[in-house]
Amino acid sequence: MRKTPVNEGRLLAGRYRLGGILGRGGMGTVWRAVDETLGRTVAVKELRFPTSIDEDEKRRLITRTLREAKAIARIRNNGAVTVYDVVDEDDRPWIVMELIEGKSLADAVREDGVLTPRRAAEVGLAILDVLRSAHREGILHRDVKPSNVLIAEDGRVVLTDFGIAQVEGDPSITSTGMLVGAPSYISPERARGHKPGPAADMWSLGGLIYAAVEGSPPYDKGSAIATLTAVMTEPVDPPKNAGPELEKVIYGLLAKDPAQRLDDAGARVLLLAVLDAPDPVPPVSPEVTRVVPLPPHPDRPPVPRAADRGTAPEAATGRMSGAPNSGRNAAASAKAEPWIVSTPAGRPGAGPATRGAAGRPASSRAALTDVVPRRTLIIIAAVAVLALLGTILAVSLRGGGEGDQGKGTEGTTASAGASAGGDGSSG
Repeated sequence: MRKTPVNEGRLLAGRYRLGGILGRGGMGTVWRAVDETLGRTVAVKELRFPTSIDEDEKRRLITRTLREAKAIARIRNNGAVTVYDVVDEDDRPWIVMELIEGKSLADAVREDGVLTPRRAAEVGLAILDVLRSAHREGILHRDVKPSNVLIAEDGRVVLTDFGIAQVEGDPSITSTGMLVGAPSYISPERARGHKPGPAADMWSLGGLIYAAVEGSPPYDKGSAIATLTAVMTEPVDPPKNAGPELEKVIYGLLAKDPAQRLDDAGARVLLLAVLDAPDPVPPVSPEVTRVVPLPPHPDRPPVPRAADRGTAPEAATGRMSGAPNSGRNAAASAKAEPWIVSTPAGRPGAGPATRGAAGRPASSRAALTDVVPRRTLIIIAAVAVLALLGTILAVSLRGGGEGDQGKGTEGTTASAGASAGGDGSSG
């Protein structure tokens, strides 16, 4: 059974009805409440005194609470929570503020994971706007850290808890030699006891951005003294998730020398560059199901080229039409397939078959009958034999005709001579 808080249901100043507790801090409790006069939900911050506290410390805490309310009221910025009222009850102040529905940046990182560089830059720009407005009013926040940044459900970024803010012109309420704040986010000059300026809040902003993308502060050595010593003397560990553009912002804001640290204008330019940078291409997980073409199989024969496929019908026609076309197709095939025959083993230069000019595996030259059909070879041989026999016959016939013509001429002459002689003798 849930234990009811002591002040739950209490009515403050006749109008603010306290509900549940939203959070607890070192110096107070934040309640959800209802303004019964205006009918709206608000947040009420109660100042709680530690046990065994003297009157001087009580007065110091009361002064600090009132200073927080005044500091917030002076800041005109959407990134700062609005103060509605301050109620004095039980000899202590209660601050009535705007209720931000959401979670702190620290809770968001812890529960949902680190921010992307783009989102971290958006948060950084929003906090930068609030700090610029505060610094113009002479207010140093001095406690910028993830737990003091609220991320509303609509995405609005709000800087809260000005409880230890230093207001220009007001006397210090911190004891001499004491530091108030989270050691991991205290600037080096504050750690050395020097008087801080706006640059101290800029250093804390750099630590906040670092924690937003890395999940842990830039310096955390386990104890306050060791952490503050590291803040003053050690370089920051390189961020792994910031990316090249946001990394420039982090290193610029975490410079140990305030004079070398990024100011408002410089940080704004670099943060806007992060927003303008193209989104990085996420790596493809090996678990993602994809459709990819099959790779070539090493034992699969090469696919014939389009030119080779185009000669197939022509080769078939050549077989049907006889030897001339078959011979031409064979020559074309031999020219298109520049196979290189390896030297037989045991001879000089013997070795494995090399690759041809077309990039295909070389092999021994195919048998002639694999290129030209056997029937075609027989027809070629028959035609050659017939051609040879025809040539021999033609030569023989040509020689016989010339002999017969000579004999015929001699006979005619003799007959003419005989006739002449006959005539002479008779004459």
